[in-house]
Amino acid sequence: MSSEAITESDVEAAADRVSSRVRRVAVAPADSGTVPNAPVWLAYEFMQHGGSFKARGALNLTLYHQENGTMPAEGIAIASGGNAAIAAAWAGRAAGAKVTVFVPETAPAVKVDRLRALGADVRLRGTVYAHALEASIEYAEATGALLSHAYDHPLIAAGAGTCAAEIREQVPDIDTVMVAVGGGGLFAGTAAAMFPHGVRVVAVEPENCRALNAALAASGPTDVDVDSVASDSLGARRVSQTAYRLATDPLATSVLVSDKEIVAARSALWEHRRVAVEHGAAAAMAALLSGRYTPREGERIAVVLCGANTDPSDL
Repeated sequence: MSSEAITESDVEAAADRVSSRVRRVAVAPADSGTVPNAPVWLAYEFMQHGGSFKARGALNLTLYHQENGTMPAEGIAIASGGNAAIAAAWAGRAAGAKVTVFVPETAPAVKVDRLRALGADVRLRGTVYAHALEASIEYAEATGALLSHAYDHPLIAAGAGTCAAEIREQVPDIDTVMVAVGGGGLFAGTAAAMFPHGVRVVAVEPENCRALNAALAASGPTDVDVDSVASDSLGARRVSQTAYRLATDPLATSVLVSDKEIVAARSALWEHRRVAVEHGAAAAMAALLSGRYTPREGERIAVVLCGANTDPSDL
C-alpha cells in the first residue's frame, strides 16, 4: 500500500479487519425541506466508538500491525488535537496495545479528559498540532513506539473510508457524499470508496482552515494558517498528499464555509434534530444549509456528521 495512494481494495481490506468491532453508521433521511428538490441523508458517524469516525482508521492500523507482528512493545505514539488521539486510545484499549498521545495545550478539556479515561498516557505539548506532532516523532524515535498519524497514513485513510462504503450499501443510488476536511483522511478514504462508483465527494473546509483548498490552488500541499471555530478538529496546517491527489479528480469538489455558517449549522442540527456535534462535524452541513454547495435537481446527497466530542453547553 503506497503512502500516497489508496484504492477501494484498501478500503475493503480495512472493512474486513474492523467491521466486527466498529459501529455500522446509521443513515437517516433528513427533512424533505432541507434542500428543495434534492433528497438528503444524514450519516450519524458521531455515534461511533470514541465519538468520531477516526475509530475506524485507528483500529485498522492497530489490528494490521498486530496481525503482521509489527506492533512494538512501546505500542503506538500519536499527535492529535483530540479526536484521532481518542480513537487511538480506544483502539489500543480494545486491542491491548499501549498508546501515548501528544496534544496541544489548546485541546478542549472534554477531549483530554476522555483520553485519560481511556487509559492513554497524555502529554501536552505546544499550542498547535505541529508542536504535538514534533514531540510525538521525537518520542517514537527515542522509544521505538509505532508512530501513527492523525490522518496522513494509508491505513488510517482506508479505515475512514469504511464509513462511506457503509453509506453506499444503505443508499445504493447515492450521487454525492459531503465530508468535512482537516488533514484529509476522511476525504481520502471516502473518495477511494466512492469514485469507482461514480459518486461525487464534496470536501468542505472552514475559510481559515483550508489546507485542501489551498493545495488545489498551489498545485500541491502547502502550509496554511489555522484560525477557525472548528480548528480543534479541522486545524491541519497541510493536507496529505493522498487527499490532494484524489481531490484533483473531476468527481471531487472543494467548498469553503465561514465560521458563522458552521455555528449556524451546528445550532440548526441541535434545534431541529437534537443532534449535538462539534463544530468541525457541522462544516459539511453548513455547506448545504448556507448554499455554498448548490445541488442539482434530484441530486441524492449524504452528509457525514463525523464527530461529537464537544461541550454542548454553548448550543
